[in-house]
Amino acid sequence: MRVHQTESLTLAGSVAAIGAFDGVHRGHQTVIREMVRKSRSEGVPSVVYTFNPPPRAYFQGAQTLTNPDEKVQLLKDLGVDYVVMAKFDEAYLQRTPNNFIKELSMINPKSVIVGDDFRFGNKRAGDVALLRRHFPVRLMNPVCCAEGERISSTRIRELILQGKQEQALPLLGWT
Repeated sequence: MRVHQTESLTLAGSVAAIGAFDGVHRGHQTVIREMVRKSRSEGVPSVVYTFNPPPRAYFQGAQTLTNPDEKVQLLKDLGVDYVVMAKFDEAYLQRTPNNFIKELSMINPKSVIVGDDFRFGNKRAGDVALLRRHFPVRLMNPVCCAEGERISSTRIRELILQGKQEQALPLLGWT
């Protein structure tokens, strides 16, 4: 697996998943496994486009569940071919939605997998509808635990802060 900075990866085709993927928890693992499966059936590489730091850590000071090296290793273990690790900083925040679409075009995605609340570009001006004008987009439904609650990095962080590691660990799914 190779790790790239933004605008440094060019591919003839790919299947991409975009997101913070903080913690690479069971919900993320479901998305990534589906992306890898689809990329293999299409005969193209799989690409995870992610951020360092995750947006919630940048804007809200949220604790990160994995550092960049841990995240990359977990993605590698899931069979991902390439990771684009965008440096999430003030300069990145100034990028327009069209800048992001232009960059994504460099990997020629046959499919882009995102969550239903995915937003991109300066002031979150880009949305799934805009992304769909340029690429085939697949929305992933939230993954829920046995109790029916959505598995999310926010929920896992809250459990850890409450000292409920025994409830958080199964949601991570990699410990």
